[in-house]
Amino acid sequence: MDDIKKREKGSVRPRNPEATQRRILVAARQEFARKGLAGARVDVIARRARANKQLLYHYFGGKDGLYLAVLEAAYGDIREAEGALDLEHLDPVRALRRLVEFTWEYYLKNPDFLALVNHENLGKARHFRKSERLVEIHGLFRKRLAEILKRGVREGVFRKGIDADQLNLTMAAIGYYYLTNRYTNSIIFGLDLGTSAALDARLAFNLETVLRLVLKSPK
Repeated sequence: MDDIKKREKGSVRPRNPEATQRRILVAARQEFARKGLAGARVDVIARRARANKQLLYHYFGGKDGLYLAVLEAAYGDIREAEGALDLEHLDPVRALRRLVEFTWEYYLKNPDFLALVNHENLGKARHFRKSERLVEIHGLFRKRLAEILKRGVREGVFRKGIDADQLNLTMAAIGYYYLTNRYTNSIIFGLDLGTSAALDARLAFNLETVLRLVLKSPK
């Protein structure tokens, strides 16, 4: 511990544990998103974070602990941003549209999040399943859409019997698959799926798809 303090004092910036941990998490997120847990290197993360490698072990207990911390922060960020949408004060249709739009926009702006999800699924969620925090925050996430659906049924705009978890999976999938596979699919379909026009068209299709699933058919 004394060695850690000495190394910190020797750095250009004054000692600030919280700032140091934030820098480590940012650098680690980039490295893990690019290379996964197996390919990521602790010395690269430490160098990019401008932190001593011993500090990384001190704060996170090692590479696996850091990886789990990155996962928790990444999922925490999207759920926090989602919670700030104030969906409970929108009518059910607008709330659902906003949630679909948000999910799409978040995926577009945070490709490293999609990469982390890919890596963790390749590892069969070995680290994800160890985190009580991840289970907790996704309980709120599941409840949010369920409440929107209930309000829509009460107001007579959504049909009954829609499974909120299945709808959540569909909303994530129709954006996630498009973006993670757009390079190969651009070749298959002979269309650049990454252009602004193609992305706008996809969002419009996603919105129409979800609304068709939930809206009551006119009599």
